[in-house]
Amino acid sequence: MAGLLYRLGRFAARRHWLVIITWIVIMGIAGGTYALFAGTISSSITIPNTKTSQVQDQLADKFPSANGGNGTLVFETTDGKAFTSAQKSGVDDFLKDLEDLNGVKGATSGFSTQDQLDDQRQKIVDGRKEISDGRAQIKDGQAQLDAQKAQLESGKQQIADAQAKLDAQKQQLSAASASGAAATGAAASGAAAQAQAAQAQLTQAQAQIDAQQAQITSGEQQLTEAQQKIDENTTKLDDSAKQLEQGSDLLDLSKDIRFVSSNGSAAIGTVQFTKSTYEVPQSTKTAISDKADAAEIDGVRVYVSNDIAQGVPSILGPGEIAGVIVAAIVLFLMLRTIVGAAVPLVSAVLGIGVASLAALSFSSLVEFISVTPVLGVMLGLAVGIDYSLFILNRHRTQLKQGMGVHESIGLANGTSGNAVVFAGATVIVALLALNITGIPFLGLMGTVGAVAVFFAILIATSFTPALLSIIGMRILRGKERTRIGNTGSTRVPNKPMSTWRAVITLVAGIAVLGTIALPATQMRLGLPSGSSEAVDSSQYKAYKTLSKEFGAGQNGPLLVVATLPKAIDEGDVTATEVTIGQAIAKNSDVDAVLPIGASKARDIIAFQVKPSGGPDSISTEDLVKDLRTQNVNVDDGKATLGVAGNASANIDVSEKLSSVLPLYLAVVVGLSLIILIVVFRSFLVPITATAGFILSVLAAFGGLTAIYQWGWFGSVFGVHDPAPILSFLPIIEIGILFGLAMDYQLFLVSGMREAYAHGASAKVAVQRGLHAGRAVVTAAAIIMISVFAGFIFSDSSTIKPIGFGLAFGVLVDAFVVRMLLIPAAMHLLGKSAWWFPKWLDRIVPDVDVEGAKLERSHPGDRNADLQRNSEPEPARVGAVHAHEDTRTGTHALPVEPDANPHESGHEPAHRAE
Repeated sequence: MAGLLYRLGRFAARRHWLVIITWIVIMGIAGGTYALFAGTISSSITIPNTKTSQVQDQLADKFPSANGGNGTLVFETTDGKAFTSAQKSGVDDFLKDLEDLNGVKGATSGFSTQDQLDDQRQKIVDGRKEISDGRAQIKDGQAQLDAQKAQLESGKQQIADAQAKLDAQKQQLSAASASGAAATGAAASGAAAQAQAAQAQLTQAQAQIDAQQAQITSGEQQLTEAQQKIDENTTKLDDSAKQLEQGSDLLDLSKDIRFVSSNGSAAIGTVQFTKSTYEVPQSTKTAISDKADAAEIDGVRVYVSNDIAQGVPSILGPGEIAGVIVAAIVLFLMLRTIVGAAVPLVSAVLGIGVASLAALSFSSLVEFISVTPVLGVMLGLAVGIDYSLFILNRHRTQLKQGMGVHESIGLANGTSGNAVVFAGATVIVALLALNITGIPFLGLMGTVGAVAVFFAILIATSFTPALLSIIGMRILRGKERTRIGNTGSTRVPNKPMSTWRAVITLVAGIAVLGTIALPATQMRLGLPSGSSEAVDSSQYKAYKTLSKEFGAGQNGPLLVVATLPKAIDEGDVTATEVTIGQAIAKNSDVDAVLPIGASKARDIIAFQVKPSGGPDSISTEDLVKDLRTQNVNVDDGKATLGVAGNASANIDVSEKLSSVLPLYLAVVVGLSLIILIVVFRSFLVPITATAGFILSVLAAFGGLTAIYQWGWFGSVFGVHDPAPILSFLPIIEIGILFGLAMDYQLFLVSGMREAYAHGASAKVAVQRGLHAGRAVVTAAAIIMISVFAGFIFSDSSTIKPIGFGLAFGVLVDAFVVRMLLIPAAMHLLGKSAWWFPKWLDRIVPDVDVEGAKLERSHPGDRNADLQRNSEPEPARVGAVHAHEDTRTGTHALPVEPDANPHESGHEPAHRAE
């Protein structure tokens, strides 16, 4: 690889305009493909096959009317008073206008929704009064009916008495008729006449009694019919009362859900989309936000919530530009020439331009989330500057030693460029490994980041040499050009650090990093909510207004879907809604439950649940888990509950990312060990390097938790409302910091290995390697920290913590782990750090990362009289070729007496500690 890069560097130097024009053409092609094939970028983060997506699929299949996401708009009067009629009309007209947008199913005013709820509650009150009045009427009618029944019974008794009396008279008449029949003459005639008269009276009396009995019978029939009617009305009233109380129970469940604030100064507008909120095109959301910003409703402010207004962050804002300016200043202070400082910057900008345009050309085929291109720019800019700097710095050193421009460019490209390729490859591998998580958006982020690093490598090893060829000797200052070939002696350390210093440094460093990492034990993961946005943003104002006027839970309502054991009758829907709704409301973190309705087949019922906490609170997370494990007893068995909604989706994404984090960490740590074993031909060196990387990551996590979750130093970093850590940040942090940590490990420890291989004692080699590489690593780290830190002050709540996490992670890893802890650990390990089995040494390939073999075979025309050390060398060492350190250009380390120099990495035959 070193030889190939050497030839590439020489070619770029000789054909510099061809190389530059080629890159410009590539840039143009990338821009053309972007213009032709670029699609939209989404601001939403989704993961397929989560519990939330399963519920949404179920709704799409069985309950289309309840399917689709919702977006919230908040309307607030400027004077804090209740809305006027004109203002209400303005809000209604504004929402009606949104229905014409593509992807919008409908828009509902909070005024109409609140009126419906209030009307329903009033109907309950009126219905109860009607039922009460009806029961009073029935009671009065029953009383009258009972009185009539009593009168009828009294009449029946009178008739019975009269009938008994008449029957007695009939018996007396019959007896008298019998005795009269025995008489003769006039007596008989008189008795017969009397009997006939009495019989006529009895017949008349019987007719009267029969008439009265008929009236009684008719009265009984009327009373029976009246009683039946009263019973029917009572049953109807009972049924109405039951239905009314069921409706009352449903309204009681939703009594804490309002769409107009209690003082009437704020109202909620709801936009229902044809797709879930995460699938709604960004163009639709942007159109809604634009209309809200341009709304002209007199005396009314319109705020758009985070589920609509979370847009695509700008790639370069004031903070990012400030970071680049700081990087430019560092380059100038290091190189002392404007043209020299401009080379890495121009190379990095070209690299991120080509990489970004090329990657975004595929955005119509795969879904890009908003942070993906920003991450690519962040990485491409940082590593692009650093990688070009490594080659440029080596080239400058060689020119000062008297080497020709083209030869110096080729050799710098073959040595430092070779190290750049290897270091960049580790970053690319770590980023591409994000695809093993099985999370599409995360794998795409890693791939785009890897593409940015790949182009940074290509630019550094081809475009940068071409620029250096055009610049020629002007890359050096005037004074440096006058002193070419007379660089003076280069002193290298020959005394190791003290053991006590190494012990104190190691213990103190681990203690400090461990303390910084402690907050990471309390780290919670989540996605940004409106509270994380800038205080002057629409989504922040919407979040705060909803929390103040409607409760925190209104910012993240849950959609709960109950799946019934079997379809129910239409008349049983309300009762089933009450049963399930009351079961849901028994959860301690539920403020209100609002039934949405049942599916057409009546086998699922949907509810809107307002939690007591906000969308990123622990209580809401616990509530989602509790609801998903809850079964509700219904008439035909148990109903199971599923949960969807924005808050639920955020929880699912965070849980999924948390579950794959250990796997990814294991993969990265495994790769770290394998790569470092091959490079350094040692076991203990990779172990210390990996341990240092883990310390850096944990410390970065601790800093993130303390600042963004706990709110420490919030005023400095713009954290006004602490919240959970961005759910995918830990994985991104591990991948990127791994690659960058291996960069610094390579540029420092390889110098130690080189010194050890050339005869220095193991402990002296530590100091020499640190002395050789610390300047360029310091500059590179400062540049990278500056670039990353510029993103801390982005307007996007997603970008801010990413910028801080990477900047703080690089700060800790470069200046604490690589420059303090690793040298101290290497000193304490001594020559055992470089132990490597001979049989394994023969198997493992010699990658020659820094191109030492190439350097020996291309001594160039550097000053032959250049001294390699200020101290006189023993004569026996004079035959050893001098070569300069590949990171800084310092001269080769002298072989100590009794050393057995070689390049395989084996321990010298005799070495004094």
